[in-house]
Amino acid sequence: MTPNKLLIPSALAIMLTVAACGGDNEATVVVPPLPAGRWIAGDLHTHTTQSADADVSQTLDKILGKAFTSYGLDWMAVSNHLRVSTRDEKGATLAASIPMSLGVERYEAPHVQALQAAGTYADKLIFSGFEWDMPTHDHIGIGMFDGANASTKGMKEFEYLFTTRDAAMFDAADVAAWKAKYGDTRYNATAADALQAINWLKTNYPDTSYAVINHPSRNKGSYSITDFRAFNDAAPNIMFAIEGMVGNQMEPDRGGYTAAYTDDNALLRVYGGVDYVVAKLGGPWDALLGEGRHVWNLTDSDTHFKIVGGNSSGYFPGEYAKNYVFNSATGKPAAKDLLAGLRSGKMFSVYGDLINALDFNLASKDDRKEMGGEMKVVAGDKVTITIRFKTPAKNNYEKPVDSGTPAGVKPVVDHVDLIAGDVGAKAAPGSAAYSVATNASTRVVKRFTAADWKVDADGYYSVTYETTIGKNQYFRLRGTNLGVDVAGLTANGEPLADQRTGTTDNTQRFNDINDRNYRSLWFYSNPVFVTLR
Repeated sequence: MTPNKLLIPSALAIMLTVAACGGDNEATVVVPPLPAGRWIAGDLHTHTTQSADADVSQTLDKILGKAFTSYGLDWMAVSNHLRVSTRDEKGATLAASIPMSLGVERYEAPHVQALQAAGTYADKLIFSGFEWDMPTHDHIGIGMFDGANASTKGMKEFEYLFTTRDAAMFDAADVAAWKAKYGDTRYNATAADALQAINWLKTNYPDTSYAVINHPSRNKGSYSITDFRAFNDAAPNIMFAIEGMVGNQMEPDRGGYTAAYTDDNALLRVYGGVDYVVAKLGGPWDALLGEGRHVWNLTDSDTHFKIVGGNSSGYFPGEYAKNYVFNSATGKPAAKDLLAGLRSGKMFSVYGDLINALDFNLASKDDRKEMGGEMKVVAGDKVTITIRFKTPAKNNYEKPVDSGTPAGVKPVVDHVDLIAGDVGAKAAPGSAAYSVATNASTRVVKRFTAADWKVDADGYYSVTYETTIGKNQYFRLRGTNLGVDVAGLTANGEPLADQRTGTTDNTQRFNDINDRNYRSLWFYSNPVFVTLR
């Protein structure tokens, strides 16, 4: 079943039986119905041949075909590096290098518009973003919109203001306007400049932009928990997500995390393909959630090429990594609908199509909240946690890799962890708490297996769990196809650091990497918060 067929019935209301106050009698109450809508799958982090470090064969047409025709995505951002472009969308070398924003304006955006006007991918949301080399940090994925379309005007101004691009590469009239606005000041060297860019987005595109931290721990010192807090404090409506489930999964070092495999580099690893920031139970992501921050997890392909010559890099968009965002609008998703869905937190991310639908909600006697939501209760209230998920009949695992021959392995969830953490006050800038990257209260509350769930009438695997709320908390999910103790992969249910796949023979290495990745599949949900009133 393709993602756009996974509908949530609008009339569905869950009937909960709860103990009536002051006695043993039972009363039936009806909580609000589940909203109408569907899961739409997509990718925020992709590259084409217009990025110099992507292969010349990675044409825009090829990537669009892979994303939408081969792998069934509903939406995708083309997010080339905010550097100079030396090629057009077909891979032809330009007479002279141009700023990436001009490459979008001249080649990328017109080509997509022409395709959709002719009826190709007309039902898909395709837009241009970019990946910026954030000064003193690493990469951050940025998108900004004027109405329904990505803002090339904003991209050009951003590239001028926040890179070292030679001013002579831009239109003279634009440069004159920017200098009239900013003087000779440009922001492309310091940590303060990085924060200035977040504030620029907040000033110019407060409701129509996003900034997602990409592969946060790939390089030592790229980002600290203090950085995450500062960016989120500056613009919580814009910096609301971290790419915890990273791309580049076809590299020998999973995710492209190449730091030496030593104990002191534990924070620079991926665990089941997931960055330490998100994978570590009670780690940096839990520290942020423990302040009640609405900072969500995402996954992306970060595609540059899959296999070229003796090298491999990443899967194509939708082939291995998918973000499922709930969309309440009907018909073709619009940029504003996607942004609303991303901000809401009602989304989950998955590798290898381990699941393709997820209903995760908390219900009290008179309310229900889903991923990204906050439910208010009285201390002592009972809450029913519902977990419902679907799994597809097959995924994109091929054996040998890229052979077109399905491996014939149906993705099967081994277990799902219900994780909880306490929520306290938001850390104040400059305080000791602002640099704390742990949440000691985070724990696995319950581990569910096939012995616990049943298949319901809608084809979902379904399980419920009841708990009594006595403090401010959040709940989130993590699921995998792996058992709780698999040598080299998990220990007591926790993912272990992925090791390098360094087979000497190129063909064998590519297959070993592919097998490694499909052997270790994970999904992560975003949290639901519960607050005492």
